[in-house]
Amino acid sequence: MDIQLKRGLLDICVLAAIKDEDSYGYRIIKDMKPYVEISESTLYPILRRLETAECLTVRSVEHNGRLRKYYHITRAGLERLSAFKEEWKEIMAIYSFVTGKEGKNE
Repeated sequence: MDIQLKRGLLDICVLAAIKDEDSYGYRIIKDMKPYVEISESTLYPILRRLETAECLTVRSVEHNGRLRKYYHITRAGLERLSAFKEEWKEIMAIYSFVTGKEGKNE
C-alpha cells in the first residue's frame, strides 16, 4: 500500500477511535486492533501530528501514580472525519472502475 495513503488512513482510524469519548494510547491500540494493527511506535507520532494539526487535544490525568495522556477530538478532527467520509465515496467509485464492478451484470 502506498505509504501516504496508509498514513492518511491511520490518522482517520485514530480520530475514529476517539470520536465518541476521550481515550489514551493503549486503549486506542486495543480499540483499533480488530480493524488494523498499530504499534505504539506508530501511534504516538500520529497522535503528535494530529495534535499539531489541531484535530485533537491532550490532557494529563494521574492514574495509579503515573500521568496518563487522554486524547480528545476537536471540531477540526470531526470535520476531518466528515471530509474523509465524502472522499471515500470518490475512492469507492475509483475502486469500482478499476475492478470493473461498476455497471456490469454478473
